[in-house]
Amino acid sequence: MARILIVDDSPTEMYKLSGMLEKHGHQVLKAENGADGVALARQEKPDAVLMDIVMPGLNGFQATRQLTKDPETSAIPVIIITSKDQETDKVWGTRQGAREYLTKPVDEDTLVSTLNAVLQG
Repeated sequence: MARILIVDDSPTEMYKLSGMLEKHGHQVLKAENGADGVALARQEKPDAVLMDIVMPGLNGFQATRQLTKDPETSAIPVIIITSKDQETDKVWGTRQGAREYLTKPVDEDTLVSTLNAVLQG
C-alpha cells in the first residue's frame, strides 16, 4: 500500500495512528517534530504526511507550509491531525497547503477514508 509519514510529538498518538495505518497495510515512517518531519519527507518522499500542529520547534503549520511550497515535496499531500478544532485553525491549515484537516481523537474509518481520498487525488 502507501508509505505514510506521521509527524507527531506524542508517543501515544504515534502509536495509535501507526497501528491504524499498519492494520490497513500501509508502511509508516515517523518523525517526532516538524523539522525532522520536513527533512524525512524530503529524503523519503512518502505518499502522504499526517501532521500534528502543536509541536516544539517547527510547528505543524510551519512544516506544512515548507513541504507544500517546496517543489521537491509539493506533490505530497499533507493531512493535519490535531486537537485544535477552531474554524480559524482549519482555515489557516488549508492556507498552509494541507489537503485535509482532522481533529483528534480521529477514528479509524475517518482516517482511512480521508487518506484514501487524498491518495487518489
